Amino acid sequence: MASLHAHAQQAETYPTKPVRVIVGLAPGGGTDIIARLLTQKLSENLKRTFIVENRTGAGGTVAYALVAKAPPDGHTLLAVASGYAITPAVYPKLSYDPIRDFAPISVVVQAPIVLMVHPALPARSVKDLLALARNPRTQLDAASAGHGTSNHLALALFNSLARVNITHVPYKGTGQALVDLMAGQVQVMFGNILSSLQYIKLGRIRALAVTSVKRSSAMPDLPTVIESGVPGYETTTWHGWLGPAGLPADIVSKLNNELARAVRSRDVLDKLADDGGEPVAGSPEQFRAHIVTEISRWRKVVREAGIRAE
Repeated sequence: MASLHAHAQQAETYPTKPVRVIVGLAPGGGTDIIARLLTQKLSENLKRTFIVENRTGAGGTVAYALVAKAPPDGHTLLAVASGYAITPAVYPKLSYDPIRDFAPISVVVQAPIVLMVHPALPARSVKDLLALARNPRTQLDAASAGHGTSNHLALALFNSLARVNITHVPYKGTGQALVDLMAGQVQVMFGNILSSLQYIKLGRIRALAVTSVKRSSAMPDLPTVIESGVPGYETTTWHGWLGPAGLPADIVSKLNNELARAVRSRDVLDKLADDGGEPVAGSPEQFRAHIVTEISRWRKVVREAGIRAE
């Protein structure tokens, strides 16, 4: 009983110092945007400091390893996206176990990926893009946020199902990839709608399709890749929070509740709607099951695409 009382007190007073929320990708991408949006809300609601810290490298695995070794007291957390479930397939010799070494807290947001091209490319539909990709005289390069990231795998899946070979060009983060796409240094990109929509609206990038099964409420006139003639193509980006394994259940529960509260607040909902994201709230157990399923799914895609760590 004394132990239970101590844990209850710990959750009640948590956090007792600033909380670092580690992001494994560079500023400007969807994971960073969502993490900053939610840390600001948690800081407001809990009257404590939550700060985002970007630790880039090796497709996010530098950040993941750091949090796996952190004290399980809730003051070091990890904000991840769907790329978290891809890295075990791309980097087979990890210093951490993506399931055993982490305490899932909650999925918070999901969003479609957008298939985009530079406006000068003579492609106004996926059909046009496929015609260009199948022309032996045309060289198409596609940017991604890095090797093994979700937009890299979105490209690999597209190449496989559409039977084309658009060349992958990895960058160190979404921001740099978008800059070169807008400059015309690369012609194609599968980008998170959260980081891309503003440039699409400004006409600096042309959107051809979304990668989800259903159309995006943020761009209802934009078809899906499936509608555009690539049967079976579907992928979305999800965003969630983890802590180190051993994180007390009462702190996990408190964070789960606070994240659900934050993502459903009116100002966050409005921001997500403007950027094309959709709030998601579920239990830690549901998040764990989702990660396990995603790891299995992407292992198959990585194996079939022949992707290896660089």
